[in-house]
Amino acid sequence: MYSSGSSMFEIAARLGCSVNRVVYWMNKYKIKRRSRSDATYLKRNPSGDPFRIKKIISPEENFLHGLGLGIYWGEGERVSKGKVRVANSDPGLILLFRKFLVKNYQVTVSRIHYYLICFNDSNPNEVAEYWSKILRISKDKFGKIVQVAPQGKGSYRRKSRYGVCILEVSNIKLKKWLMEELHGLRSLPG
Repeated sequence: MYSSGSSMFEIAARLGCSVNRVVYWMNKYKIKRRSRSDATYLKRNPSGDPFRIKKIISPEENFLHGLGLGIYWGEGERVSKGKVRVANSDPGLILLFRKFLVKNYQVTVSRIHYYLICFNDSNPNEVAEYWSKILRISKDKFGKIVQVAPQGKGSYRRKSRYGVCILEVSNIKLKKWLMEELHGLRSLPG
């Protein structure tokens, strides 16, 4: 029961005994206990990991792997513990990173979330329409669109007329795997 994701409390309730009794038998048979984060992960992903690391076999997948890691290294948010997040105003970059996640890591499209940030002189509906057309997703996938004041002087209108799109996948193991991959790249002789 424990290996299938049930907690010690759930097992005790099913067996009609105390949690202390469950702990006793787990200790006796040297059954290692899960951390809270592992227990939470298991509860949220009862069918197993929502991604699968694919063995890179084709030259295109190998190229995409390097490109995806480069995008994450340059544009990815690395501070949060369990979120793989890339933000950019270039739709091509967002599309490539999504392709990397879906093709090389088998992330299901439904697990990918999107957010938009645009300037307060932009029309949020127009911005959402633009990104939904490019990404081939429904406008309601964006949720609330954040508007900010223009920063500084210059040509921000040409560069960011349609704001910034944030692509996000919440998965602590995927984040850990990507960070390990980046660490491996940093240690390459150069």
